[in-house]
Amino acid sequence: MSEWFTETLHADLGQRIRIDEVIYKHITPFQSLLIFKNKLLGKVLSLDGIVQTTEADEFIYHEMLCHVAMLTHHRPKRVLVIGGGDGGTLREVVKHRSVEKVILVELDSNVIEACQKHLPALSAGAFEDPRLELIIGDGYDYVVSTDHTHDIIIVDSPDPVGPATKLFSSQFYQNCRRILSKTGVLVTQNGVPFVQRAELLNGAKLLSENFHDVAFYLAPVPTYQGGAMAFGWASNFPELREISLDELEQRFARAALATSYYDPAIHLSCFTTPKWISNVLYNSELQNPNP
Repeated sequence: MSEWFTETLHADLGQRIRIDEVIYKHITPFQSLLIFKNKLLGKVLSLDGIVQTTEADEFIYHEMLCHVAMLTHHRPKRVLVIGGGDGGTLREVVKHRSVEKVILVELDSNVIEACQKHLPALSAGAFEDPRLELIIGDGYDYVVSTDHTHDIIIVDSPDPVGPATKLFSSQFYQNCRRILSKTGVLVTQNGVPFVQRAELLNGAKLLSENFHDVAFYLAPVPTYQGGAMAFGWASNFPELREISLDELEQRFARAALATSYYDPAIHLSCFTTPKWISNVLYNSELQNPNP
């Protein structure tokens, strides 16, 4: 009989993925780490029983987490990545020639080591990029203590359980605002709204307490069950999202990015949220207006 991985993220809904081969299994000081192979998805990375990424569809998540902010800002020089130990987000960030420095802060060094060994295509050599400063530590502690400013902050975190809970707090977002440049952008992963509505509302509330321009954009990542995933966008420079398609196409062409999902048309359309999501956010704002 086949062995199956059963995801434990949702109490009322689950998914099973057949384990064709266990590649790596380890209990780290922070979490349970499993990498296994599946015929459809390729290699799958899970942490504490929750799918983090798969070889088959990781490009959608990582391209959208990175390029929407990077191309909107146009010429970001300093980028901070919180989490992202698998290296996928880092791989996309270093494609941008304007980047002079990228700092990646990952709590669990075991994730980096395991992914570099067993999922090397995710980082594609990005950990060897000379512009990278790798910090093994707590992302929350980093944003609280650093005085360096960043043009882009990307929070590539797991869901808000366990060690990642602090990365979904008002104090965390307040410090992200503090270390962002004037035209800087913060991007977060905010879960799948259909099954994680509370996560979306919490993100909307806390980001709005700290930033002038807050929005959410969507991308369908098949492995993240329940529909399209929401990414949080926060900035104090609203003009950034007024960019035209023509300008985006010019920037995309100049950047010469090799992408499989992201393009300028996708960029603009992803901010158009379905009516039911807009209603959820609007009704929440009516009940809990910002001071």
